[in-house]
Amino acid sequence: MEISTMETIETLGTISFAISGSFAAMQRRLDPFGVLIIAFVTSIGGGTLRDLLLGDTPVAWMRDVNYCLLILLTSFATIFFKTQIKKFKVTLFMFDSMGLGLFTLLGIQKGIMFGLSPGICIALGTITGCFGGIIRDTLLNTIPLIFRKEIYATACILGGILYFLLKSFNLTEEINTIIVIAFIFVLRIIAVRFKLALPKFGY
Repeated sequence: MEISTMETIETLGTISFAISGSFAAMQRRLDPFGVLIIAFVTSIGGGTLRDLLLGDTPVAWMRDVNYCLLILLTSFATIFFKTQIKKFKVTLFMFDSMGLGLFTLLGIQKGIMFGLSPGICIALGTITGCFGGIIRDTLLNTIPLIFRKEIYATACILGGILYFLLKSFNLTEEINTIIVIAFIFVLRIIAVRFKLALPKFGY
């Protein structure tokens, strides 16, 4: 994948997760500083862990301050327009699902750049897509989605498998990217709409 395409995906993913983090924080009635912190950790949490695991330091957002500025501007814009958006829950879900697809693909591509096996690349994609949301939900005293019955990490894993299957058909990288991101996004919507879930275990 060309560097410019990866940068576009990371930018869109950062915006999506910054919006979802901001809305999650506003649902809990945090002050503007709290909203900014939650937006920040949601956006950079997964990528930070991924880069640390790969030994790619300083991590991405420390090398490029533009990502921090992007999160800052996105958070303020979300706060400003919150009165125009009444359905916080729906907005949070849509942007969280979009960010999940974008960052999963980005994590997979980063693993490929480091010459890692498909299985490890899929794991990195899942970490990149999910970990920011885990930190967000933990800070907001909510059970993270990845630990609940909703199809969340499973969507990342299935998307990763689909990505490597598509590569065997020699499709262009751009087409693969669009299909995988759309697949993860639509799978999340279908799973929530029809209440599809993995089985729960308990006493």
